[in-house]
Parts: sequence; C-alpha cells; structure tokens
Amino acid sequence: MEQPDRDTQAQAQRRAHAQRRTKEQPQAKPQERSQTQTDQLGTEPVGRLLLKLAAPAIAAQIINLLYNLVDRIYIGHIAGVGQMALTGVGVCVPLITLISAFANLVGMGSAPRASIFLGRGEKDKAEQTLGNSVTLLTLIALVLTVVFLLFSRNMLLIFGASENTIGYAVDYMRIYSLGTLFVQFTLGLNTFITAQGFAKTSMLTVMIGAVCNIILDPIFIFVLKLGASGAALATILSQGVSMVWILRFLTGPKTVLRIRRANLKLSAGIILPALALGLSPFIMASTESLLSVCFNSSLLKYGGDIAVTTMTIASSVMQFSLMPLQGLTQGSQPIVSYNFGARNMARVKQAFRILLCASVCYSMTLWALAMFVPQMFIHMFNSDPELIEFAVPCLRIYMLMTGIFGIQIACQHTFIALGNAKNSLFLALLRKIILLIPLIYLLPALFPADKTRAVFTAEPVADFLAVMTTACMFASYFRKIMREHGAQAG
Repeated sequence: MEQPDRDTQAQAQRRAHAQRRTKEQPQAKPQERSQTQTDQLGTEPVGRLLLKLAAPAIAAQIINLLYNLVDRIYIGHIAGVGQMALTGVGVCVPLITLISAFANLVGMGSAPRASIFLGRGEKDKAEQTLGNSVTLLTLIALVLTVVFLLFSRNMLLIFGASENTIGYAVDYMRIYSLGTLFVQFTLGLNTFITAQGFAKTSMLTVMIGAVCNIILDPIFIFVLKLGASGAALATILSQGVSMVWILRFLTGPKTVLRIRRANLKLSAGIILPALALGLSPFIMASTESLLSVCFNSSLLKYGGDIAVTTMTIASSVMQFSLMPLQGLTQGSQPIVSYNFGARNMARVKQAFRILLCASVCYSMTLWALAMFVPQMFIHMFNSDPELIEFAVPCLRIYMLMTGIFGIQIACQHTFIALGNAKNSLFLALLRKIILLIPLIYLLPALFPADKTRAVFTAEPVADFLAVMTTACMFASYFRKIMREHGAQAG
C-alpha cells in the first residue's frame, strides 16, 4: 500500500516543479506568438479555423458595405438635388472601382503567394513579396492620381454622365483622386494581414475607416454644406486613417511578415508571378468600369437618366450585397494557400467544400430578398415613387441568377488561392468581356419591344453561362490536383 502513496507524492512534486518552471520561463515574444498563429493554418481543425478567419473577414466586408453605402445614402437624400447627385456619384463608380482594381492586382495576387511561401517554410520570399508590393502600390498610386486629376471630366462623360449630373461627378472624383495612395495601401496591404491569419486585425482596418467615414459624412455633407465633395473628402480621410493603422501593424512586433527596406527594391522573379495571379481579380474589378460605360450609355439612350439611376442602384446592391461572400473567400484563402504550399491536400479539399456550401447558402438568401422584397433595396437610396416603380422589375431581372453565383465566387477565388493564374484569368475574362458586354448590345436588338429591360437581362444570362463553365472547369482541375497529391489527400 505504500507504493501508490509514494507514486502520488512523486507526481505531486513533479507537477509543482513543472508549475515553477512555467512561472520562471519568459513569456513568448510577439514574433513567436505570431508564428504560432500562422502555423495554426496547417494544424487547427478546418471548420473551426475557417469560422475564426471568415467571421472577422465577413464582418469587415459588412462594415465596408456601410463604408461605401453611407456616401450614397447621404448623397441621395440631399434636399432638392439628391437624385441627380446620386446619379453623378454613381457615374464615378467605374473610376473608383478602377483604383480599387489596381490595389487588387497587387494585393490579391501577392498575398496568396506569400501564404504559399509560408506553407513551404520560405519566409524570406514571403517578406520580399510584401516589400515589392509596397513599392509597386506607391508607383501605381502616383500615376493614377495624376491621370484622374487631369482627365476625370472627360472620362466621366464617356462613362455616362449627362449635363445634369457631370458637375456632381467631377466634384466628387477630383477630391477622391487625391486619396489614391490611401486607397492603394489600405486595400492592397490589408490582404497581407489576412494572409497571415490575423483576420481580426484585418477587420479592424476596415472598421476604423468605416467609423470615421460614418462620422465625417454628415458633418461635411450637411453641416459644412459641401455636398458630394464633402462625401469624397470624408472617404479619403477615413482611408488615410486605415492606411496608418496597416503600416503600423506591418512594421510592428506582432506581424510575421514585416515591411523591410531591403525588400522594397522590385524583383521581376517575385513581383511578376504575383501580378500574373492578380490579373484575375484585377480584371474582375477593372472591367466594372468598362461595363458601366456599356450599361450606362445604352440605358441613357433607351431609358434616360432614370434608367441610369436604376443601374446605379442595381449595381450597388449587387456589389455591396456580395461583399460578405468576398469576406468568406478572404477567410478561406490563407487556409487553402498555406496548406497547398505544405502539400496538405486533405485540408485544401475540406476548406473548399465548406466555402462552397456557405457561399451557395448566402447567395440563395440574397436571391430570395431580391425577388420578393426588391423595394427594400431601392428605398435605401431614394424614395421617389416614379423611380421605385421603374426600378423594382429591373432589379428583379438584374439579380435573377444571383442564387447560383456563390458557385462562381467560391470556385474562382479558390483558383486564385491555389496559384492557378491561367484558369482564374480566363474565367475573369469570360463572364464580363466575352459574355456580358456583347449581350448588352445584342439583347436590345433581339427584343426591341422593351430595350431598357433587355439591357438589364444581359446580366443574368451572362451569370448563368459563366457559372456553368466555371463549375465544370474547377471540378476537372480539382480532381487533377487531388490525383497528383493522392497520398497527401489520404
């Protein structure tokens, strides 16, 4: 009976000794804690990890929705000129989107490659990718600022501004263009925070800017009576605050990937493959400008300013309501990219399946709202009875295929996360350039009885064809890479 007692006493002594050692050991350094968090991309259960990363990313996108929506809601309610001002700012959307597209070209191409490098254990290359991105974003911002300051009026007239709306559009765009550097850094570098698994920090980047914008908008628009110019000023100041937050994090002690002076010099071997991968999100975003030219010019011809206003609302609803899906894909990207780099294909497969199910569930919910309560979306922007009567059926047509669009987003963004530049680029070109733009001009010729609604019908037809093509291509490619890494997939 004495042996168990001695064992119990010995165990108690070992526990006490271990506790003393734990207290005496120094706390982990911030860099070590950051590295542990990044390593969790390859070890933590996929479902729990995706929820942990996607929830803040989705919240960030919802906040970003408010960020962009607030401007238009306030502008649409300016006494006496709200509808014309809203249309004028709506015409600016292609140029604003183009600025964001260049940030996507760098950030959304470089961040997945940084995650893949981390999965392979090549941290130096991951940091070099970050440094090269900082330099390229700076150069792009300087060029875009000059171009938009000099030529914004001419471009806005091409994009569908009328004599009634050009003044509001120019006022907004010239001020917004002054904050191009802020936008490039905020959008382009925040992806590197997400790529390391710091989803909450990435969310705070967006939240800080959104809160500033929501506070400043009514002050500049109504109190100081700056109108559309005030909305633009509030936006760029808010983006500036977000930029400072990002730079402090990426040069601070918590980040795994740090901005270092030695990595700022551009290297073709680092930046060119990142740009090749970033071409897909760049085209997805930048072609919004070309699409707006096609949509707005056709609608102005067939339906006048009220049709252009309706398209501003419809495209805004589509763009903003899909932002949570963008957050979901942002949450899955570091998981897919890191584990693909580490050749852990079972986790890649599991992450995609969860992403696909969640994306389709969300897009079906959005479709139901657009079909049954479309006026809910329209009232956010303007309450004019004539506009609502015109816009309700057009919005239903425009969003007819939204329910299956979750498939498109899940597959296309997973192509990017896997580093497949070729397929992601083709799919980006397919939906908008190959399908949608020709349909904008073809359908009104085929259905001359109501050419305005025929223009809106181009969107769901293109969506359906693009989703079917994307699903088939992704299924074939995914089976191929799973066969190639069958041992790792288990």
